[in-house]
Amino acid sequence: MPIFEVPAARVEALETLSGFRLDFYDVLSARADVLFELVDALLCTPGPVKSLVDLVLSAEHRRGHGALYDAVNAGRIEVERFTAVVAALPVPKAADGRITLGVDVSNWLRPDAPTSPDRLFCHVYGRGKGNAQMIPGWPYSVVAALETGRSSWTAPLDAVRLGPADDVAAVTADQLRRVVELLIAAGHWTPGDPDILIVADAGYDIPRLAFVLADLPVTVLGRLRSDRVFCFPAPAPVPGAVGRRAKHGAEFALADADTQPEPGVATVTATTRYGTATAGAWDRLHPRLTKRTCWLDHDGDLPVIEGTIIRLEVDHLPGDRDPKPVWLWCSVTGAAAADVDRWWQSYLRRFDLEHMFRMWKQTLGWTRPKLRSPEAADRWTLMIIAAYTQLRLARALVEDLRHPWEKPAEPGRLAPARVRPGVSQHPPDHRSAHRCAETLDTRPRTPTRITQPPPRHHPRRRQDRETRRHSHRAPRSNDRLKNKLSGRARKSFGG
Repeated sequence: MPIFEVPAARVEALETLSGFRLDFYDVLSARADVLFELVDALLCTPGPVKSLVDLVLSAEHRRGHGALYDAVNAGRIEVERFTAVVAALPVPKAADGRITLGVDVSNWLRPDAPTSPDRLFCHVYGRGKGNAQMIPGWPYSVVAALETGRSSWTAPLDAVRLGPADDVAAVTADQLRRVVELLIAAGHWTPGDPDILIVADAGYDIPRLAFVLADLPVTVLGRLRSDRVFCFPAPAPVPGAVGRRAKHGAEFALADADTQPEPGVATVTATTRYGTATAGAWDRLHPRLTKRTCWLDHDGDLPVIEGTIIRLEVDHLPGDRDPKPVWLWCSVTGAAAADVDRWWQSYLRRFDLEHMFRMWKQTLGWTRPKLRSPEAADRWTLMIIAAYTQLRLARALVEDLRHPWEKPAEPGRLAPARVRPGVSQHPPDHRSAHRCAETLDTRPRTPTRITQPPPRHHPRRRQDRETRRHSHRAPRSNDRLKNKLSGRARKSFGG
């Protein structure tokens, strides 16, 4: 095809992809060639990645398996520069120019790795008979930009591993602040644009995130547990009344319909997947904060964090399951009907993160390597993000190489799993800055003899809010303990 017949969109996509590959190679400060070829092998290997050593058989990886393991364990990626490079790429935006960020935690389970440090007990669903279990592993907090409409694509921007001593709310707030500042520095948000919308699930303290990120141009939206209780604004003081002014108004219990007045805003929307969606919103509701957990070190009076509570009800769910109301809390007050509809529809886009995690684990093999060091796991996670980002940038450059039993995809609607075969058939022509005179050592290396067994590390529980609350309790006196003991145990205290 002559160059003048190539669509401008394909030329722009190719330039963006080539620029990202150059920038990605620049942030590899140790074992750069091996790490770069390993990402190419992730893109061009047919089928899902079953093990790390299988990538050596790819034509894009020109070294032996010894160099592969050495690069993953001893390579170096400049994390801050890599995050800045990813944030500088085009990010998906809504029709009004709004950026929507989704944050969630995905677990890299390592139950059979006693020599791996910094493992936590991860909360896992859907195992056994559907009961939740606690399995040792490495949890990762991932922030990604979400697309509008029904799509399985996201734009991952950052991934942070949670440690045993980390507070999830504090780490997530720092991570979101860093990502938002990078997006502003890259020119994706300028004064006058709509605020960046942050969408989170029920595992986060949404009002706390809104309070910490109040100085940024963001709107925080998240799901609430059905047992939460909020408060209306305090009533106006009565003239001549004596005593301290009330700080909280009437209670609003999500599980008690008697405490819920008529919503201030109500909308009805017809959907093709869930039937009729009915949303009701109550304005200026805030949680009742106490001097515990994350508010222990707060100076002065506790703040009143007001927001909008939304109740979403649908006719049916996929699989004919019985739908339950979904409760959302947004950090913006005085919302109109259009704002309420935009918020709950943006929250539904949060589930696109599940498609991204499934692609990482089942196709790209994110959790397949049996790595001992958590630093190597962090390095491998960044390489997965680099590979997925190249798939996202190349989706306008490849054709749909579908199997005979697969339905044809709409133009421009290729899923990540359908883009990867096209990339493997037409590998990227823009290679890294390999040295032509470099001599490649493809011989397998002799493994180092282990003189002593590595130390073993027991998985630990994260210092969550409940643990910190009990740690600040005053110890019981001996008299109170005696009352709790049985008669035989009292004799040991001389009682």
